[in-house]
Amino acid sequence: MLDQTTIAETLGQHYDLAPSLEAAERLSDVYATMSRVVTPADWAIHAPYVEAINRLKKERNAVILAHNYMTPQIYHGIADVVGDSLQLAIEATKVKAEVIVQCGVHFMAETSKILSPEKTVLIPDMEAGCSLAESITPEGIAEMRRRYPGAPVVTYVNTSAAVKAASDICCTSSNAAQIVAALDAETVIMTPDKYLAQNVARQVPQKTIVWYDGSCIVHERFTAAELRDFRSWQPDTRIIAHPECPPDVVAEADFSGSTAGIIDYVTREQPGKAMLVTECSMASNISDALPGVEFVGPCNMCPYMKMITLEKVLWSLHSMEGAVEVDPSVAEGARLAVQRMIDLSKPKAA
Repeated sequence: MLDQTTIAETLGQHYDLAPSLEAAERLSDVYATMSRVVTPADWAIHAPYVEAINRLKKERNAVILAHNYMTPQIYHGIADVVGDSLQLAIEATKVKAEVIVQCGVHFMAETSKILSPEKTVLIPDMEAGCSLAESITPEGIAEMRRRYPGAPVVTYVNTSAAVKAASDICCTSSNAAQIVAALDAETVIMTPDKYLAQNVARQVPQKTIVWYDGSCIVHERFTAAELRDFRSWQPDTRIIAHPECPPDVVAEADFSGSTAGIIDYVTREQPGKAMLVTECSMASNISDALPGVEFVGPCNMCPYMKMITLEKVLWSLHSMEGAVEVDPSVAEGARLAVQRMIDLSKPKAA
């Protein structure tokens, strides 16, 4: 991939990307979805990129899948599908476009490629990794199997294709408890997120859950003391935590759920004040849709998610660089683990 200076110069030769009040006005309806968190001046910078990307993705027959941790200008400005990792995994199997641009981190793009091998899957920055995904290897899975022979391995989707292929079934934060409860085994291995595993163990006490020693750099930094101090300062604030947080943090929260679960909860409850104990863009992306909710308190930024920018998305569609490939032999095993998760997550027929 070219350096960012060369990319910017090359894009500038093909698209009018100068800040534009006219472009901002043309996209005023889009801006209305993020005006609480994006200034008019910043929108004048972003709008030309949004116009160029939306025009180019039609030419390329492309669809953009964006995770809930993307910035508002990506989440609201260019995404065709937004959601948590489970929602994006399912939608990747449904899209009709020939090209998928994955606005998220590398394992998400791999998952889309695994489920749609016939499509071109692009990631705007190949270096957009994940600390949690990098904490586990197939060898780590093999070691857990040796320590707990016969126990099925439930692996978080925040992992590489090779790790998924070495597992029995995948899970996300939204369906982990459901997946574990449905398995016909007394002991279940969960990898790689130790905090998600510990939180699931509380929800599924009938199982013995053992876990790998991995964690997410965004969520492991929150502390229970931090939440208690905040609640004593603003007792009317609803505290909502992601299950990748340590169990004592989740215990201090009023609600814990996946990114999609958090959005559903805040939308349904509409508390006067809410603190989202997760990645910072979560509150930004739902702020304008919930004008009655004041989002307060600390959040942590994911440096990997923030590597995905409008400029990089435009370059990926312009150059068609950043195609994600998965070895077919690895993809087959990984696809089976992901598909088992999707099948177990489907609502039961009445």
